[in-house]
Amino acid sequence: MAVGAYIYYSRALRLKGSPQASIAAGGVGAPLVPMKWQMVSRPDEGFRLEMPADPRDAQVPAFNDTGGSEPVKMLFSSPDGGDTTFAITWSDNPPVARANHGQPEQTLDQARDGMLARTQTTLVNETREMAGGYPACDIRAKNDGGGLLYARLIYMDDRLYTLMALFPSAGARREQDVLHFYNSFTPTGTGTGLPRAGPKG
Repeated sequence: MAVGAYIYYSRALRLKGSPQASIAAGGVGAPLVPMKWQMVSRPDEGFRLEMPADPRDAQVPAFNDTGGSEPVKMLFSSPDGGDTTFAITWSDNPPVARANHGQPEQTLDQARDGMLARTQTTLVNETREMAGGYPACDIRAKNDGGGLLYARLIYMDDRLYTLMALFPSAGARREQDVLHFYNSFTPTGTGTGLPRAGPKG
Protein backbone atom coordinates (compact mmCIF):
# COMPACT_ATOMS: atom_id res chain seq x y z
CA MET A 1 0.00 0.00 0.00
CA ALA A 2 1.26 3.47 -0.82
CA VAL A 3 -0.07 6.99 -0.98
CA GLY A 4 -1.05 7.47 -4.62
CA ALA A 5 -0.76 11.25 -4.48
CA TYR A 6 2.84 11.14 -5.61
CA ILE A 7 1.91 9.82 -9.05
CA TYR A 8 0.61 13.32 -9.66
CA TYR A 9 4.18 14.62 -9.78
CA SER A 10 5.74 12.05 -12.09
CA ARG A 11 6.05 14.59 -14.91
CA ALA A 12 8.24 16.94 -12.88
CA LEU A 13 10.43 14.14 -11.58
CA ARG A 14 10.85 12.50 -14.97
CA LEU A 15 12.21 15.60 -16.68
CA LYS A 16 15.77 15.04 -17.76
CA GLY A 17 18.56 16.99 -16.11
CA SER A 18 19.65 18.62 -19.38
CA PRO A 19 20.98 22.19 -19.57
CA GLN A 20 17.84 23.17 -21.47
CA ALA A 21 15.57 21.79 -18.74
CA SER A 22 17.68 23.44 -16.07
CA ILE A 23 17.58 26.84 -17.77
CA ALA A 24 13.85 26.55 -18.38
CA ALA A 25 13.36 25.87 -14.68
CA GLY A 26 15.55 28.78 -13.64
CA GLY A 27 18.64 26.68 -12.93
CA VAL A 28 22.18 26.84 -14.25
CA GLY A 29 22.49 29.55 -16.88
CA ALA A 30 19.54 31.57 -15.62
CA PRO A 31 19.12 33.56 -12.40
CA LEU A 32 16.70 32.12 -9.86
CA VAL A 33 13.84 34.53 -9.40
CA PRO A 34 12.85 34.97 -5.73
CA MET A 35 9.64 33.17 -4.90
CA LYS A 36 6.59 35.02 -3.68
CA TRP A 37 5.29 33.33 -0.56
CA GLN A 38 1.87 33.62 1.01
CA MET A 39 0.54 32.29 4.30
CA VAL A 40 -2.13 29.60 4.07
CA SER A 41 -4.10 28.88 7.21
CA ARG A 42 -6.18 25.71 7.50
CA PRO A 43 -7.37 25.55 11.12
CA ASP A 44 -9.87 22.79 10.37
CA GLU A 45 -7.02 20.71 8.97
CA GLY A 46 -4.71 21.54 11.86
CA PHE A 47 -1.96 23.55 10.19
CA ARG A 48 -0.73 26.73 8.61
CA LEU A 49 2.23 27.21 6.30
CA GLU A 50 3.61 29.39 3.53
CA MET A 51 3.24 28.36 -0.10
CA PRO A 52 4.47 29.92 -3.33
CA ALA A 53 1.91 32.10 -5.08
CA ASP A 54 -1.43 30.72 -6.23
CA PRO A 55 -1.68 27.42 -4.32
CA ARG A 56 -4.48 25.15 -5.48
CA ASP A 57 -6.52 22.45 -3.76
CA ALA A 58 -6.90 18.96 -5.13
CA GLN A 59 -7.91 15.48 -4.10
CA VAL A 60 -5.90 12.50 -5.24
CA PRO A 61 -6.31 8.77 -4.58
CA ALA A 62 -4.50 6.73 -1.95
CA PHE A 63 -4.49 2.98 -2.34
CA ASN A 64 -5.88 0.99 0.59
CA ASP A 65 -5.53 -2.56 1.85
CA THR A 66 -8.56 -3.80 -0.07
CA GLY A 67 -7.22 -2.75 -3.47
CA GLY A 68 -9.47 0.29 -3.67
CA SER A 69 -8.63 3.94 -3.16
CA GLU A 70 -9.43 6.72 -0.73
CA PRO A 71 -9.22 10.50 -1.24
CA VAL A 72 -6.18 12.37 0.05
CA LYS A 73 -6.34 16.14 0.41
CA MET A 74 -3.63 18.16 -1.28
CA LEU A 75 -2.53 21.76 -1.61
CA PHE A 76 0.05 22.43 -4.32
CA SER A 77 1.78 25.22 -6.19
CA SER A 78 3.97 25.23 -9.31
CA PRO A 79 5.77 28.59 -9.18
CA ASP A 80 7.65 28.19 -12.46
CA GLY A 81 4.73 26.93 -14.53
CA GLY A 82 4.87 23.25 -13.68
CA ASP A 83 8.47 22.02 -13.60
CA THR A 84 8.92 22.74 -9.89
CA THR A 85 6.23 21.84 -7.39
CA PHE A 86 5.66 22.50 -3.69
CA ALA A 87 2.86 20.52 -2.08
CA ILE A 88 1.37 19.28 1.15
CA THR A 89 -0.92 16.29 1.51
CA TRP A 90 -2.78 15.20 4.62
CA SER A 91 -5.04 12.34 5.57
CA ASP A 92 -6.71 11.17 8.77
CA ASN A 93 -6.04 7.53 9.68
CA PRO A 94 -4.53 6.80 6.25
CA PRO A 95 -4.10 3.26 4.90
CA VAL A 96 -0.41 3.16 5.86
CA ALA A 97 -1.31 3.96 9.48
CA ARG A 98 -4.10 1.40 9.61
CA ALA A 99 -1.85 -1.27 8.13
CA ASN A 100 0.67 -0.61 10.90
CA HIS A 101 -1.87 -0.25 13.72
CA GLY A 102 -0.90 3.38 14.20
CA GLN A 103 2.72 2.59 15.08
CA PRO A 104 4.61 5.81 14.17
CA GLU A 105 7.93 4.38 12.99
CA GLN A 106 6.37 1.67 10.84
CA THR A 107 3.85 4.15 9.45
CA LEU A 108 6.61 6.57 8.43
CA ASP A 109 8.67 3.71 6.97
CA GLN A 110 5.82 2.52 4.79
CA ALA A 111 4.77 6.03 3.76
CA ARG A 112 8.38 6.74 2.75
CA ASP A 113 8.69 3.52 0.77
CA GLY A 114 5.39 4.12 -0.98
CA MET A 115 6.39 7.66 -1.93
CA LEU A 116 9.72 6.49 -3.36
CA ALA A 117 8.00 3.75 -5.35
CA ARG A 118 5.33 6.04 -6.75
CA THR A 119 7.79 8.72 -7.79
CA GLN A 120 10.33 6.15 -9.06
CA THR A 121 13.05 7.76 -6.96
CA THR A 122 15.98 6.40 -4.96
CA LEU A 123 16.63 7.50 -1.40
CA VAL A 124 19.74 9.70 -1.01
CA ASN A 125 19.51 10.45 2.69
CA GLU A 126 17.05 10.41 5.58
CA THR A 127 16.80 12.02 8.99
CA ARG A 128 14.42 11.01 11.79
CA GLU A 129 13.43 13.44 14.51
CA MET A 130 10.61 14.50 16.78
CA ALA A 131 8.93 17.54 15.24
CA GLY A 132 7.09 19.52 17.87
CA GLY A 133 6.68 16.31 19.85
CA TYR A 134 5.53 14.29 16.83
CA PRO A 135 7.47 11.64 14.87
CA ALA A 136 8.86 13.06 11.61
CA CYS A 137 11.07 11.99 8.76
CA ASP A 138 13.03 14.19 6.32
CA ILE A 139 14.16 12.58 3.08
CA ARG A 140 15.92 13.54 -0.12
CA ALA A 141 15.62 11.32 -3.19
CA LYS A 142 16.48 11.41 -6.89
CA ASN A 143 15.55 9.61 -10.08
CA ASP A 144 17.52 8.46 -13.11
CA GLY A 145 16.46 11.52 -15.12
CA GLY A 146 17.95 14.00 -12.65
CA GLY A 147 14.74 14.92 -10.84
CA LEU A 148 14.97 15.65 -7.11
CA LEU A 149 12.42 15.06 -4.37
CA TYR A 150 12.59 16.63 -0.91
CA ALA A 151 9.94 15.52 1.58
CA ARG A 152 9.08 15.84 5.24
CA LEU A 153 6.60 13.33 6.65
CA ILE A 154 4.96 14.06 10.00
CA TYR A 155 2.74 11.61 11.86
CA MET A 156 0.60 13.76 14.14
CA ASP A 157 -1.75 11.72 16.30
CA ASP A 158 -3.64 9.77 13.62
CA ARG A 159 -3.00 12.25 10.78
CA LEU A 160 -0.18 11.97 8.28
CA TYR A 161 1.18 15.16 6.71
CA THR A 162 3.65 15.10 3.83
CA LEU A 163 5.42 18.26 2.65
CA MET A 164 7.08 17.87 -0.74
CA ALA A 165 9.29 19.93 -3.01
CA LEU A 166 10.07 18.54 -6.46
CA PHE A 167 12.66 19.84 -8.90
CA PRO A 168 13.39 18.71 -12.47
CA SER A 169 17.17 18.92 -12.06
CA ALA A 170 19.94 19.66 -9.59
CA GLY A 171 20.44 23.05 -11.23
CA ALA A 172 16.83 23.98 -10.55
CA ARG A 173 16.78 23.06 -6.88
CA ARG A 174 16.21 25.76 -4.27
CA GLU A 175 17.32 24.35 -0.95
CA GLN A 176 16.72 27.63 0.89
CA ASP A 177 13.15 27.60 -0.39
CA VAL A 178 12.73 24.02 0.80
CA LEU A 179 13.98 25.15 4.21
CA HIS A 180 11.56 28.10 4.16
CA PHE A 181 8.70 25.78 3.24
CA TYR A 182 9.49 23.25 5.96
CA ASN A 183 9.97 25.84 8.67
CA SER A 184 6.78 27.71 7.83
CA PHE A 185 4.66 24.67 8.70
CA THR A 186 3.06 25.06 12.13
CA PRO A 187 0.51 22.70 13.67
CA THR A 188 -2.34 24.92 14.82
CA GLY A 189 -3.61 24.47 18.33
CA THR A 190 -0.27 23.21 19.64
CA GLY A 191 1.68 26.48 19.66
CA THR A 192 4.73 24.56 18.48
CA GLY A 193 6.40 24.75 15.10
CA LEU A 194 8.75 22.23 13.61
CA PRO A 195 12.47 22.35 14.40
CA ARG A 196 14.33 24.65 12.06
CA ALA A 197 16.43 21.97 10.41
CA GLY A 198 17.47 22.28 6.80
CA PRO A 199 17.30 19.69 4.05
CA LYS A 200 20.33 17.41 4.16
CA GLY A 201 22.95 17.29 1.39
